[in-house]
Amino acid sequence: MYRYMAHTVVGFNMRVPVRVRREGEWYYSSCDVLDVHSQGRTDREAVHNLIEALQLFVETCYEQGSLEQVLREQGFVPGHGEEEPRDERMVEVPLSLVARRHAEARAN
Repeated sequence: MYRYMAHTVVGFNMRVPVRVRREGEWYYSSCDVLDVHSQGRTDREAVHNLIEALQLFVETCYEQGSLEQVLREQGFVPGHGEEEPRDERMVEVPLSLVARRHAEARAN
């Protein structure tokens, strides 16, 4: 008999509105609905850094068990069929969850 760990990965994207503004040589990016901010030397870098910050934010909230509370406090509710505002810049934030489970198998 031996034990092994099986896992399943579930991936999904979160679409969020972002703002980018330039101040001097820096670009500042923000996702105001989640109060997450970042920066970069270019628009693209600022958005990339914001996406990474959003990934860490969601993962940390999930790990701490506070994701539901944070989303509720920011006014989020299920919105099946709701259309996105057309005048906002939106970005995709890739997220994944890994389900790990132990299993036992018998050697024949």
